Amino acid sequence: MNSKALRWMAGAVAVVVLALGICARAQAPTPTHFSGLINDYSPETISGKVVGPWEMHGKWSLDLKGISGLADFSAEMTMELSDHAMEVAIANALAAGTVPPTFDDPETRTPHTHHITMKDAKVSYPAPGACPAYAPPVTTNPGFMVTGPAYITGNGGPAPFSKNDTVLSMLQVCVNGGSDVPFSNVTLVFGAPASGHFGAQAIHGVVRKSKLSDFDDEHR
Repeated sequence: MNSKALRWMAGAVAVVVLALGICARAQAPTPTHFSGLINDYSPETISGKVVGPWEMHGKWSLDLKGISGLADFSAEMTMELSDHAMEVAIANALAAGTVPPTFDDPETRTPHTHHITMKDAKVSYPAPGACPAYAPPVTTNPGFMVTGPAYITGNGGPAPFSKNDTVLSMLQVCVNGGSDVPFSNVTLVFGAPASGHFGAQAIHGVVRKSKLSDFDDEHR
């Protein structure tokens, strides 16, 4: 066999290997276990009242429950008044002739915690643009959406707006991403009455891990 034929054969083999790799990647199963972080701010004004912005930081996890079309979601979040909120509060106090809060005293920022859980929430696969947007570059993988009533605590007890857990708030969670990381972003959007505390806007976060099972390596 001459060198020209050998080069042709080597090139053909390389093309086949590349095609198989692309096909295997395209047919890779969707992960079922997701976890990540939340870092965002609430609006300054909610329902016409200046209440923030609040800083929001936390962790979240989500498990898709196979062919049931259901999922479990949980998040743990801390909240405290932002620097801007403190500056506004100090300016308002000085204008009113009252004692202003201390800017660098953590207690004056009203720190508190929330635990958020959804059990057997509905999973759907929305069309592009159905979930809240991130700043450019835009997401190219629409991913999936999880919606359902959420239990929300405040410092370990029922959140005041839940009226002792008798009134639950709807929560929409979207997980999507781009061409390099198919599942990179998460958004939370609360309905009433929780939206009166967190705001009705999307709360943004990041996917840190996505796995097929608890025993699998991370998928990207």
